[in-house]
Amino acid sequence: MSKAASHIAFVSSDTADAKTALESLSARYGQSSVEEAEIVVALGGDGFLLQTLRDTMGTGKKVYGMNRGTIGFLMNEYRSGGLTERLEAAVAETIRPLEMLAVTSEGETISALAINEVALWRQSYQTAKIRITVDEQVRLEELNCDGVMIATPAGSTAYNLSAHGPILPLDAPLLALTPVSPFRPRRWRGALLSNKATVRFDIREPEKRPVNAAADHTEVKAVTSVTVRESPTATATLLFDPNHSWNERILAEQFRY
Repeated sequence: MSKAASHIAFVSSDTADAKTALESLSARYGQSSVEEAEIVVALGGDGFLLQTLRDTMGTGKKVYGMNRGTIGFLMNEYRSGGLTERLEAAVAETIRPLEMLAVTSEGETISALAINEVALWRQSYQTAKIRITVDEQVRLEELNCDGVMIATPAGSTAYNLSAHGPILPLDAPLLALTPVSPFRPRRWRGALLSNKATVRFDIREPEKRPVNAAADHTEVKAVTSVTVRESPTATATLLFDPNHSWNERILAEQFRY
């Protein structure tokens, strides 16, 4: 960063650790409103950080997370001292969310943004049947599965990783298309797509095999089709300590077992 941040807004999740950190840091460094702040320091876990990114998306504000949650994969280490210097030295990473356009069985069209992933999953005991089209070309006529998702690099270490999808470096121009418990074709494990691709999911037998969709925390029930692409306009900016960069964590994660 070219200059010290003169305005910092501290925000926290509802956990006791996060609230205690909020009180301590705001007393030590001062507290600006989120509207006036240059940098928003988010205290909590990854979920709270993502919510903060959604709340500040498109404002030009930078978000610096400090872990007061559980895993905190997206977070910097929590330390109360030297925060101004850490913010001055922090490395910025720009994230582009996904745009979801979902059509429901009642004909309603719902749009939402997702920083992590857009996921579809079966609503009943029966497997979902989903046709997958990439850039207007049908790539999989019928996927029988519990679900399927499109994940961003930022989201590749979340639900996508749990479903055995690939981990993507934050600056990779890629999206991960990952099935959840595929039944047919049984050996299909997904695909890596260009971040410029547009993916459409069409639900087959939607009345018999209903499917829900979610863009991060925005859930849409009983969808008939879902179209996903990277947003060409919306952005969010994350700050990382230089010695604890996202790409270093991505690399280290791939060597764990």
